[in-house]
Amino acid sequence: MKIALASDHAGYKYKQRLMVLLEARGHEVVDFGTDSTESVDYPKFIRPAAEAVAAGEAERGIVLGGSGNGEAMSANRVKGARCALVWSEETARLSREHNDANMISIGERLLPWDLVESMVDIWLQTLFEGGRHAARIEMLDQ
Repeated sequence: MKIALASDHAGYKYKQRLMVLLEARGHEVVDFGTDSTESVDYPKFIRPAAEAVAAGEAERGIVLGGSGNGEAMSANRVKGARCALVWSEETARLSREHNDANMISIGERLLPWDLVESMVDIWLQTLFEGGRHAARIEMLDQ
């Protein structure tokens, strides 16, 4: 799977770890930055990643920040991006099953690495249920 990856300075360390993890699991990763822990404005990195997902240039996207809130908000400004803020295995699973999330946002400062790794695995493996949820996704896209 081709995955867009982006972060601000506060999500940089987990972004780097995710890149290694995802590539080791056979995914193609496109890194949209940032490239260090130096302070940056997150929309400069998150928006291009969301645009790539919305355009079909990447199948999924993962964005990271300190809390993940601003990154999710930034990604969701792009039509066709459905970015869920995830903080547990359950929110990761439900974001796919019920919301067909094509992106997730993660807060590096709030979550331990082992949970992040588990959430990403669950999110990548979980299928969209469709059915009544599909109509709701259509409403979002109108």
